[in-house]
Amino acid sequence: MVDLAASLLGKVLFVKTGGVMTAGRITETEAYVGVNDRASYAWGGRRTPRKEFMYEEGGLSYVYICYGIHHLFNMVTNIKDQPDAFLIRTIEPVQGITDLITRSNKKTVNGSMTSGPGNMTKAMATFRSQNGLPLNSSCLYIADDGVRIPDSSIKATPRIGVEYAGEDSLWLNIFIILGNPGVGALHKFK
Repeated sequence: MVDLAASLLGKVLFVKTGGVMTAGRITETEAYVGVNDRASYAWGGRRTPRKEFMYEEGGLSYVYICYGIHHLFNMVTNIKDQPDAFLIRTIEPVQGITDLITRSNKKTVNGSMTSGPGNMTKAMATFRSQNGLPLNSSCLYIADDGVRIPDSSIKATPRIGVEYAGEDSLWLNIFIILGNPGVGALHKFK
């Protein structure tokens, strides 16, 4: 299941908010492995109304607020009652770039605009109101436009900001495209 997070690299996330369609090529993902993953909101089988979409059949969005500030966008990936999800951490803008720049309070496209899951959702105008949407809806979907990322350009890294998860924080569950300007600064590799 974790390897599927790598297969999202190069796919395109489309989000339509307020009648405006924006899109970005996925350049960084992170896998959360449900009830057995101490970094996951579902660890230990914890269920609350906030987490309930994680327990649904794969193919839905799971958007939650982190630190009371950032909306984070995940896709639910497993069968019903198996709460696995992939966090989309970073994208490379490909459509609606003017809107992405404006929402990011930038003057031009730059690496920080959609780098990191909070910046990405801010630029793409992804909000909690989009929680639970099917990922093949007209306003939220992931598409394959034929771009293939060679295995040699993909790197798996430990997760960031989940030190509380102990040894689970060391799992190589983040997948990045090497050398992509959109990849988070903490994952820059030569």
